[in-house]
Order: sequence, then structure tokens, then C-alpha cells
Amino acid sequence: MTTPPTGLRERKKQATRVALREAALRLAVERGPDQVRVEDIAEAAGVSPRTYNNYFASREQAIVSAVTEDREARIAAAVAAGPAGARLADAVTDAVVEQYTHTGEREQRALLLITTHAALRDAFLDTSADIEAPLAPVIAERLGDAGPHTARVLAASAAAAVRIALEGWLRPAGTSDEAGSPGAGGLVVPTGSLSDRLRAALAPLAPAFDAAERRTRP
Repeated sequence: MTTPPTGLRERKKQATRVALREAALRLAVERGPDQVRVEDIAEAAGVSPRTYNNYFASREQAIVSAVTEDREARIAAAVAAGPAGARLADAVTDAVVEQYTHTGEREQRALLLITTHAALRDAFLDTSADIEAPLAPVIAERLGDAGPHTARVLAASAAAAVRIALEGWLRPAGTSDEAGSPGAGGLVVPTGSLSDRLRAALAPLAPAFDAAERRTRP
């Protein structure tokens, strides 16, 4: 048997992942997330449950991926594509805000489910940690001799700031604890502008980004 080219194999894997997340979102919208099993998603996507488990660890992860899939890579790509002379703190903030607030109809459907189901909110919040891995090498490239350690710290800090902003935005209705995480209840009402919350959460990191950039200048 001839081994398929790497490019073809990767395209098939990506197509399977897309089919699974689209099936998960469609079934969750039709039935409600609690009425969807992993087996249902796998069958709708034309794969086995075992194959499903190679891509997603839970139904919540698959549903949430309709919003979050490739977002972290797009954030890193936007920072990398920015003007060389642009302030790094601004580049990171603008990229994060752009990718988290510009959503289409499919993403809006998924966000509606997320705001009404605690398990989906938890899965959605957990995805913020995924920002670090693709963003760190982009920051390292910008900082040059500042080193990968500094870049990882800055990328991890940005990921933490995004999570804090999302937690505040998804605070359950009737609660007032800005420092707390979303509760385990049902409906939450997103509060305030997500764009403003993201910018406010990332703002305290600006001095650290600026200091790292100054160390790279001749």
C-alpha cells in the first residue's frame, strides 16, 4: 500500500476535524447540548467514536471549537504580519480583540449555546490557554535576543489576561464578583463590551512588552 503524501493526509485530518465540529454544533443547536452524545456526533460526521476521540476529548470541546478553531493561530499570524515598527503590546492587543469579537453567524450560534450551558462555558474559557503556544515564537521573533523565555512569559500572560476578560464577560446574571469565575448555573448574560474587557485586561501587560522591546534596541 502506498502511503499518502503528508499534505493529503493532513488535509484529510483537517476535513475530518471540520466535519466533527460542524456536526457537533448542528446537533447541539437542534437538540440542545445535553441531548447530544459523542456517538451521535461521530455518526453525523461519518466516522467512528474511536476516530472522534482522536480529535476531541468531549462533546463540549467539539461544540466550542466552532468558535475557537484556529483562532489562536490567527492571533499569532496577525501579530507576525503587523508592521515591524508597530508597538508589540498594541499588535498583540489588536490581534486578540479582532479575533475574539469579529464572528459570523455560525460562531454566534455557538456563543448562544455557550452562554446557556455551564459545561460549554468552562470549555470555552479553557481554550484561552491555547493562545500561548503559537504566540510565543512570534513574540520571540520580534524580540530577537530577548530570548524565548521572555516570549513565553509574555504569551502566557496574554493568555491569562484573555481568560480573565472572558470570565468577567460571562459572569452569571445577578452576580457582582468581578474576581470570581462563572458559576455553575444555567443562563448567563454577557456583560459589557467584550472588546473593552479584552483591552482592559491586556493593558497592564503593556509595560512588560515595552520593556522587552527596549532591551532589543541597539
